[in-house]
Amino acid sequence: MIRNSLFSFIILFLTIWIAGCGNAPEKGTVIISTEHGEIHIKLYDETPKHRDNFIKLAKAGFYDGLLFHRVIQGFMIQGGDPDSKNAPADKMLGNGGPGYEQPAEIVAGKFHKRGALAAARLGDEMNPEKKSSGSQFYIVHGKTFTKEEMAELRGNKEMQKLQALQREFINRPENIWYMELDFEGLQKRNPDSLKKVSEGLQKKFEAEFPTPPTFEFTPEQIEIYTTVGGAPFLDGDYTVFGEVIKGMEVVDKIAAEPIGNADRPNKNISFTVKIVE
Repeated sequence: MIRNSLFSFIILFLTIWIAGCGNAPEKGTVIISTEHGEIHIKLYDETPKHRDNFIKLAKAGFYDGLLFHRVIQGFMIQGGDPDSKNAPADKMLGNGGPGYEQPAEIVAGKFHKRGALAAARLGDEMNPEKKSSGSQFYIVHGKTFTKEEMAELRGNKEMQKLQALQREFINRPENIWYMELDFEGLQKRNPDSLKKVSEGLQKKFEAEFPTPPTFEFTPEQIEIYTTVGGAPFLDGDYTVFGEVIKGMEVVDKIAAEPIGNADRPNKNISFTVKIVE
């Protein structure tokens, strides 16, 4: 009788222990703690620079006490600006960092699905290399898109790639003279001459780039964006370096917070970050 009870106790203990192990976060998991609960994130090995940098900052306590300073429901929640710590309500946020940027690690197959973790950055005009902020990140809240909207986004992406090529082409030393022309004066004095100059430069561009740039969403991306949701218009432009594996309901709560100027939540939403080792 005693032996049977002891055996039953051991089985019960092992069952609870195994279940506990199954619920324990994986090694290397990021846990972002907020007043709304915890967000568990898996960092991608395919983006090692961003992974290692995030872990380094988290272990140093860099993120602890910072705010989710920009929140847009149906889009994303953003944090990681060191200037947000103890920031007064009227302070503009979003420009702070650790004093360095990260080279882009835009990897095929890592995209802006709902729950994706990605690095914020300056826009293309100031940052054509798409370098990431050294510390600021966002988690995609996202929304669903129709297949028609996905097709339109695909066309927009191709146009953006073409425009980027044109900017690069026109800013070359041998072509910069074109941007220094007095367009208004030439249009008034000799519109045909201006037209010929523009057409000549366009032909030179088309000779160098005879095939227009292409952009494709994979079938997997289309399936996820049309069912689960995300922010597909950011694909190919920002580094995605992780994803939420637990706690999307916390992201939902933060995304639903009332906001004021510059999309800053009216109520401060601070967080801490730890790495499971």
